[in-house]
Amino acid sequence: METKKKSSVPVILAAIVVIAVLVVAAATTNADTVQQTFWALVPPLIAIVLALVTKEVYSSLFIGILAGSLFYSGFDFEGTVTHIWQDGIITSLADSYNVGILVFLVILGVMVSLMNKAGGSAAFGRWASTRIKSRIGAQLATVVLGCLIFIDDYFNCLTVGSVMRPVTDRHQVSRAKLAYLIDATAAPVCIIAPVSSWAAAVSSSVEGMNGFSVFIRAIPYNFYALFTILMMVMLTVMKADYGPMAVHERNALKGDLYTTPDRPYENANNETGDADKKGTVVDLLIPIISLIVCCIIGMIYTGGFFEGTGFVEAFANSDASVGLVLGSFFAFVITIVLYLVRRVMSFNECMECLPEGFKSMVPAMLILTLAWTLNGVTSSLGARDYVAALVEHASESGGSLILSLLPAMIFLVGCFLAFATGTSWGTFGILIPIVVAAFTNQPDMMIIAISACMAGAVCGDHCSPISDTTIMASAGAQCNHLNHVSTQLPYALTVAGISCVTYVVAGLSHSAVISLIVGAALLIFVLWLLKRTVKTDVEEMK
Repeated sequence: METKKKSSVPVILAAIVVIAVLVVAAATTNADTVQQTFWALVPPLIAIVLALVTKEVYSSLFIGILAGSLFYSGFDFEGTVTHIWQDGIITSLADSYNVGILVFLVILGVMVSLMNKAGGSAAFGRWASTRIKSRIGAQLATVVLGCLIFIDDYFNCLTVGSVMRPVTDRHQVSRAKLAYLIDATAAPVCIIAPVSSWAAAVSSSVEGMNGFSVFIRAIPYNFYALFTILMMVMLTVMKADYGPMAVHERNALKGDLYTTPDRPYENANNETGDADKKGTVVDLLIPIISLIVCCIIGMIYTGGFFEGTGFVEAFANSDASVGLVLGSFFAFVITIVLYLVRRVMSFNECMECLPEGFKSMVPAMLILTLAWTLNGVTSSLGARDYVAALVEHASESGGSLILSLLPAMIFLVGCFLAFATGTSWGTFGILIPIVVAAFTNQPDMMIIAISACMAGAVCGDHCSPISDTTIMASAGAQCNHLNHVSTQLPYALTVAGISCVTYVVAGLSHSAVISLIVGAALLIFVLWLLKRTVKTDVEEMK
């Protein structure tokens, strides 16, 4: 098998660079001068670079938090420690929205453990193997299921992963490829779905206008999301994997789904016991359907639907964190009742899945906590205000040509900000109000620019190793997180480059149809060119 060899040299070089950056910062800055400057973006960049170089995400995130806290306190020891723990980690875990997401993660982990132990996942794998006959079919089925579960990206990642993992394993699809398919059908699908938590977040960012109407009009211009879906289909049909993903796919065909020695989820929830013989497809489908229905009800409940608010408005006003917790809890109860009535599992066996499910989600929960803390530290340095000021200045000082190029520039700024902070919601929450103010008298350009904000936010979120959605996709596929990041990055950057060109076309033509045709043709041509020029054994896929 082809494996990645570890070397201490990159780690040493990365450590030297980090130390040099901190020394320069200590000599040239203080707590006031780093606020709303480029220095505010340095801590997340340190974390991201370290994670990619060292292949170790926990320490990389913590060093990023440490660097940001040093900047914030002016390199004062007490202030640094206080900012890391009291203002950082403890505050992140005290946030009710964040706690709700962690509880949702735990409940989903428990449900996955229940479905595995009851034999529902294995039964679905056996059923699917009689209908899905090829690797292409397994991957396309994953894409279709991901597109159908568009309510919320967190929910999408873990549900699609638990349902499709047995199927893709059977057809020797690498865990890295499964993680990419999950991630690419999470945020990119949610950001173009009118009924989703993302639509609600975008609508709330558009002040003084009908936010939902703006969201609908922006969908045809959301090139990154649309081309990501096309990218998945073309990669699968053309068998055109390239970059690190090609190595993972070749190894998967030889029986190694993980490639690297580090495979933290390999033995997670493998024990199904005697229940595996009793389990049927029903034992998977009813819990999953219950989860979908209950989560939808939970979200519209928090939006006031049962108090007379309309369905769409209820989604726009929903609290995704609380709604998902309520929905997953009731789905959990329904699942236990189902298994007890069907005598697939005893009550004690069901309760044994509680700690097992919790343990399976510990890696994702730890990374999420550190990522949220890093985001909070970055915000305390004024990173968002710094980027917002840059965009506002560009929009005010540009001529007619610059104005036409602004959507592409906004897309790139959104990519960078979301990549550095790991949050797409925070990114378009900052950029959309600026765009609305800048293009008040040009409604067509405003829609294109708003879509560029959304697309850039999703793109940066998709690429970032500290993004919660990226972390969730790794957990859903039970894939090493940095394997997922490194294999997904070339694909995301390919679509990002084509999307940027397409936004230039849109800025000049003001036509969604022309832009989509140009972008789609360019994407297909690039994949065809890569397939011809990049030598890969993936041609021999079954």
